[in-house]
Amino acid sequence: MPIHVAITRKVLPGKEEEFKEALRRFLGESFLHGGVQGAAMITSLPGTDAQEIGILRTFADEAERDTFYHSDLFREWEAYASTLTEEPEYRQLTGLEAWFRSPVPPPRWKMAVATLCGVYPASLFLTFTIGPFVQSFPVMLRALIIAACMVGLLTWIVMPQVTKFIKPWLQGTR
Repeated sequence: MPIHVAITRKVLPGKEEEFKEALRRFLGESFLHGGVQGAAMITSLPGTDAQEIGILRTFADEAERDTFYHSDLFREWEAYASTLTEEPEYRQLTGLEAWFRSPVPPPRWKMAVATLCGVYPASLFLTFTIGPFVQSFPVMLRALIIAACMVGLLTWIVMPQVTKFIKPWLQGTR
């Protein structure tokens, strides 16, 4: 299963263009590392004062992610980038933000259809498996248990499979 990592870096004043250009080169070079499946830079709108730059990376799996982040290529980049930015923040994406991860996200209606394709069977499954056991619980507790099970199923089991299965449709012509 692909691993998605979001990195946020706050660029030091006056270093924005130097960092963006260096990052463009590094993103290109990073594809020479076999496990990197995607990389994108997210910048603020022109004319704003925001100095944060986002970087999204996709790896084939955890082993490839770890190999990349321990490589000489990454260590050299990190040493250089640290002279242009504050300490970066790394976050592995595991929830909704990772389900639809692509350089150009699909239209909202396609994301809604994909979510429905996951929610409907998951809700049927929970209705027939957990429903009878929580039927006598107070409605608020019953709803909480079902919602918690639904979120867990969707996040770690159902949606990764749904998006993998319908990926060509999600990324098709917009």
